[in-house]
Amino acid sequence: MAERKKDDDYRAFQATWTEEFAFVERAGSAVCLICNDKIASMKRSNIKRHFDTHHASFALKYPAGDSRKRACEELQRRVQTSQQQLRVWTKQGDGNSVSFAGALAIVRNGKPFTDGEYAKTFMLDVANELFDDFPNKDKIIKRIKDMPLSARTVHDRSIMMANQVEETQIKDINAGTYFSLALDESTDVSHLSQCSIIARYAAGDTLREESLAVLPMKGTTRGEDLFTSFMEFAKEKKLPMDKLISVFTDGAPCMLGKNKGFVALLREHEKRAILSFHCILHQEALCAQTCGQELGEVMSLVIRVVNFIVPRALNDRQFKALLEEVGNHYPGLLLHSNVRWLSRGKVLSHFAACLSEIRTFLEMKGVKHPELDNTDWLLQFHYLVDITGHLNQLNVKMQGIGNTISSLQQAVFAFESKLEVFLRDIETGRLLHFERLQQFRDACLASDSTRHLDLLQLAGFTSNLLQSFKARFGEFRARTGLFKFITHPHECAVDKIDLRCIPGVSIGDFELEVADLKASDMWMGKFKSLNGELESLTRQRAELAREHKWTEMIKIFNLKTS
Repeated sequence: MAERKKDDDYRAFQATWTEEFAFVERAGSAVCLICNDKIASMKRSNIKRHFDTHHASFALKYPAGDSRKRACEELQRRVQTSQQQLRVWTKQGDGNSVSFAGALAIVRNGKPFTDGEYAKTFMLDVANELFDDFPNKDKIIKRIKDMPLSARTVHDRSIMMANQVEETQIKDINAGTYFSLALDESTDVSHLSQCSIIARYAAGDTLREESLAVLPMKGTTRGEDLFTSFMEFAKEKKLPMDKLISVFTDGAPCMLGKNKGFVALLREHEKRAILSFHCILHQEALCAQTCGQELGEVMSLVIRVVNFIVPRALNDRQFKALLEEVGNHYPGLLLHSNVRWLSRGKVLSHFAACLSEIRTFLEMKGVKHPELDNTDWLLQFHYLVDITGHLNQLNVKMQGIGNTISSLQQAVFAFESKLEVFLRDIETGRLLHFERLQQFRDACLASDSTRHLDLLQLAGFTSNLLQSFKARFGEFRARTGLFKFITHPHECAVDKIDLRCIPGVSIGDFELEVADLKASDMWMGKFKSLNGELESLTRQRAELAREHKWTEMIKIFNLKTS
């Protein structure tokens, strides 16, 4: 009996597991606060194995002790907040929280409302077998049958939840000090023009970046039309326009027109200065497309060859069979899409890895592209593969939620310095940063040591790309002092910073407060500590972005901003 009691105690949930492994007990199971997985067998070894296997990055970021304890407490608060939110929605409806939970799962996964009935049928089929040995099986089946999950119910619950979320957003924006907006107008496949509005604001200690609305544009899409539509939305939702500090756009004339652009009309309406920026990610993508006519022709040929193979079912099957036959580990080629920023780099890398097989396949099909055997064309092609890979690395680094203007600006300016390094690398012929180009050059020289390869032409391409980067990002260069002041106030002169764009700031009082701040060792220590945390966060984000772990990146951002 003593051994049985000891075994029962061993299998009981231990409170210390919450701090050690981020687990809580819920309905007789141990539930992970990080990924929400359940472990029915409450053994310490099972829970530890799950934590070590799936959440090694969390353990590394928050070592055992006070750091992990605070992180786990924050995760618990988030779970409680989510549960409280569900209760709020339930009170607004008919009291059935199950239908709200089901509707929320359907909406989060982007499924149609009609999937509610399918989910209910699926649950009934599974429950009939899963709970076969349960004494209350009939009661469980009845509960599932009574669960309202019709398409109409899911629709109504989704509308109710969306309205409540919108009310919370507007309430938090009104309670905050300032907020900023990002606007983008685009036309979908059905020719419906829509203007997307995204807001960034502080709710307590949490920085939020959320979609506010998608406004349909039924007529023209001039700056006046966008402004009128936006102001109607702002008036209806009671947005505190006096707290708007900056606007990000896609750089289109309807947004940035000097007299009738959206930003100009907004400034005229508010009668004050408002910061305006052309989206830095969009500008970086435009720079990446500036590759000159010759490199453009190289890319055009690559796309023609890919379009000959991939979209045609027979050609695609035969080419994949050829790759498998020769032992090439690539599954095939990729189609190019101009609207996907990383598309070109991936298409080129796959094409380069399968180049010899592509030549063989085209020869089998009787299709002639003599450029694929031309040394000058191949030189430009391998250069394009390498430089596009570098551009893709920059693009990945800049993606993800939680990036600040300062970090994005630093990434772009750092890449400008890298382009200068790349330029010297090509001019000296070292090619340390151009792996495929170096391999191609070495192979050419090995077969014919007297062959001349025009690397200076490639240096010209790199120089043009560098000039394109330097010519853009004008708004960000002009505001460098203001951005630096946020993280290094002790190194900036207040009289050289334009603060007119920040509403409600008394410049005189602000100068005196900055003088007090610079003389305070405590505040200077806090800023230095903040800079250290930002550096650590940047390193973690870079590592996760390189591995495309976007979910983990969002978790880090949420914990850091709480």
